[in-house]
Amino acid sequence: MNTYDLTGKTAVVTGASRGIGQGIAEGLLNAGANVITLQRGPITADLAALASARQLTVEDIAVDLSNEQSITDAIARALSTAQVDILVNSAGTQIRHDSTDFPLEDYDSVMNVNARAVFQLCKGFAPPMLERGSGKIINLASLLSFQGGLRVPAYAASKGAVAQLTKAMCNEWAPRGINVNAVAPGYFATDMNAALIADADRSEQISARIPAGRWGKAEDISGAVVFLASSAADYINGVVLPVDGGWLAR
Repeated sequence: MNTYDLTGKTAVVTGASRGIGQGIAEGLLNAGANVITLQRGPITADLAALASARQLTVEDIAVDLSNEQSITDAIARALSTAQVDILVNSAGTQIRHDSTDFPLEDYDSVMNVNARAVFQLCKGFAPPMLERGSGKIINLASLLSFQGGLRVPAYAASKGAVAQLTKAMCNEWAPRGINVNAVAPGYFATDMNAALIADADRSEQISARIPAGRWGKAEDISGAVVFLASSAADYINGVVLPVDGGWLAR
């Protein structure tokens, strides 16, 4: 028996139009799951081609994760389409300012997408899972669930919240059959980190601390997500799993 096989399962992935989210969606398709993506933009041609090659489905549902009603509508549409077995809250946003200059509207914007929307999505997709007595929820935390970072107080606060939400929902839902866990990516070469990559000094400081000797790639995260979404992780609950090339160990 292949405990990592997701054949017959349907996964919802937020933010799968690029970067880590796209890598996660590709990993789930490769493991045999059908995928429903929730994001502003359309799915990529590569993702559509992979689904076709695997004889699986990938459906795109437009959503504005800063808007409560848009999220409500997206949840309803996804649940009307298929039985959702797996939820991956991958989408996130980042805004950088010195803390003394951080506009409150920017703080609220980051918190709404990175924390409030995650809670609303978990809350919305959980009831059918609870009724069936099975389901997997994987949230995207961050190294900044553990550390403070620089010039990113809103992002750090939001990812700290994701880690704590994961644990709180685990305590309520693990006894009723839902595994709620989180993955904490380290420094990944994605659009969100473009400013860090462009800063030669900061990029070198970060790279020097990663024991694996490189920044992460989108596909590096998918293995951890597939594991947590599979029956191999049936007794794993409330974990925040770093995927960071060893950053936290240094």
